[in-house]
Amino acid sequence: MIRLAKDPVCGMVVDEKKAFKRVIGDRTYYFCSESCVKTFESPETELRNLKRRMYVAISGVMVLAILRAAAYLGLAFGAVLVTWAPIPSIPTLTWGLILFLIATPVQFVGGWSFYKGSYEAVKNRVANMDLLIAIGTLTAYVYSTFVLFFPGVLPVKERDVYFEVSAVIIAFVLLGKFMEEAIKKRSSAAVRKLLDLRPSMATVVRDGREVQVPAQNVQVNDLVTVRPGDRIPVDGVVVEGHSSVDEAMITGESVPVEKKVSDEVIGATINKVGMLKFRATKVGAETTLEQIIRMVEEAQASSAPIQRIVDRVASYFVPAVIAVAAASGVGWIIVGNSTLALLSFIAVLIIACPCALGIATPAALMVGVGKGAEMGILIRGAEYLERAQKLNTVIFDKTGTLTKGEPSVTDLVSTSQTKVDEILRFAAIAEKGSEHPLGEAIVREAEMRGLQIPKMDSFEAIPGRGVKATLGGDEILLGNRALMKERSIDTEGIEPRMIALEEQGKTAMIVVLNRRVIGIVAVADTLKQYSVEAVRKLKEIGIETVMLTGDNERTAKAIAKQVGIDAVIANVPPWEKANVVGRLQKEGKVVAMVGDGINDAPALAKADIGIAIGSGSDIAKETGGIILVKDDVRDVVGGIKLSKGTMRKIKQNLFWALFYNTLGIPVAAMGLLNPIIAAAAMALSSLSVVSNSALLKRFRVEV
Repeated sequence: MIRLAKDPVCGMVVDEKKAFKRVIGDRTYYFCSESCVKTFESPETELRNLKRRMYVAISGVMVLAILRAAAYLGLAFGAVLVTWAPIPSIPTLTWGLILFLIATPVQFVGGWSFYKGSYEAVKNRVANMDLLIAIGTLTAYVYSTFVLFFPGVLPVKERDVYFEVSAVIIAFVLLGKFMEEAIKKRSSAAVRKLLDLRPSMATVVRDGREVQVPAQNVQVNDLVTVRPGDRIPVDGVVVEGHSSVDEAMITGESVPVEKKVSDEVIGATINKVGMLKFRATKVGAETTLEQIIRMVEEAQASSAPIQRIVDRVASYFVPAVIAVAAASGVGWIIVGNSTLALLSFIAVLIIACPCALGIATPAALMVGVGKGAEMGILIRGAEYLERAQKLNTVIFDKTGTLTKGEPSVTDLVSTSQTKVDEILRFAAIAEKGSEHPLGEAIVREAEMRGLQIPKMDSFEAIPGRGVKATLGGDEILLGNRALMKERSIDTEGIEPRMIALEEQGKTAMIVVLNRRVIGIVAVADTLKQYSVEAVRKLKEIGIETVMLTGDNERTAKAIAKQVGIDAVIANVPPWEKANVVGRLQKEGKVVAMVGDGINDAPALAKADIGIAIGSGSDIAKETGGIILVKDDVRDVVGGIKLSKGTMRKIKQNLFWALFYNTLGIPVAAMGLLNPIIAAAAMALSSLSVVSNSALLKRFRVEV
């Protein structure tokens, strides 16, 4: 069975058994020729070499053009002044020799890479793009050489030479390739920028003293010191110090993030003000930056399902083109026009060169995935791009996705003359010794307000009901209705306020001082900053939104109402979420699942597109096909729009490439297309595909 692979440089489809193979890192790449291998391994060197060959070819063509123009002008001038002074014409042999001397360096210096690539292709029994160009240009050159030096050998009546045709074809193709590579180089800058972020050195504590070591030599559990202004070399957890860290290059957040003991730090981010000492947790290929780079590279090298059809067609394309070109030439010889036989043969080979077809998908994919990386949106592969265009439903997990995932104090209600800050202070005193998340939220809010929280005299946790504390001669109760009923405390007067808060999805706790109700503290998991905006934008582009959560239905509906989601599926444990996704898919919906990538992993994997909300450090472990580096739910909209935009570019590129080849081959076979124009059209076709793809660099999401 033939296994096909794509040359990452030229886009040519090759048989893995016959292709040139290189193993780089943990990945294997396949190439159609040694020149493509060199371009891949050292793009800067090959670009310089390509530039030199292009200059040789263009210089030769310009000289030929000037001489040809001078000859035409001389003939025209002679025709006007023939009665006064005859203009001596250049003998045919002399003119042919001049063309031969100028065209030969263009042919074998400028076109060297094509002939070398063709030789390697033939040796490996594959047909590549170089072969088409080499056959076409060499045919014109060799034919012209025989006509010039051995006019009696070829059984043709015409004695025209086509050195210019060959030279101009080489010049056009080289110019097109150079411009294409230059654009691709700029378009693939995302990965290069990420690579440039890697710090080279690290300061590590060894045997009680600080030493400088290469960053790649840092080991897990090493203590690493980072001074203000330094890049953090690897991922880790802060063990000493306090600082703010610029994480914009990883998460896209413009505001530096405060870091203290026990906080995670990400390699390649910049320490701004204070000194930090942290313990390395991920080094080498396991760091966040390296995993992001690997994901972007893999996504750029992947193939969309639509491309696999093109790959299959392209694998038979080159041999078919050579056959059509030969048939066209033979046909014109039978008709009796050897000149058109030669020109149509060359034109078919040149116009059919499937460069544009080969790069249609990779060019758009490279730019789209690179743009996503700049925006903090990581697309794992091309198949997710194709699915995105059909997307009609987005399912959101609630906790940690739409909400912050930690409770916060949302309401303070006074039911007496007591001020709300005093109510909060009494509640914080009661919860000071509690480890319950709701209690921690109350204490945190009190501390943020600068309230004094003295240590209580006694504390009692009452499971399922609340807490009891004493301070001086005061008794403080904080809890639910069951606690108050148990202690015979009347709560009838505050019941309407309690119900109103609970209908909003909040946990309402009653504060009692010395058996008198003084107020209510409400705590809830609050929405993330941009959740409402993200849902609104999804609805604007016609996508249905659903909330899928393990929370109770009342809380889920309250959150859904705040955020603008219409459909709610509640009380669903993590292991059942994938089944819910499956049921929606059976209803004909194309589903994206948005979650935090941990308990939502099965649902993310089951969905047509899993979109994992990342927090930076564990980004590449998520199950999603699209990963959002920033903790910003608006990027769900950005990821979908970018995917659709990239897919549109792929389709545009494939249409024009196929249209161009389909239209050009019969025109060339009929002798209606000059080979020089065919070469220019072929170069412009490839350039247009790359340029069209490069427009994705302007992609913006207005939110």
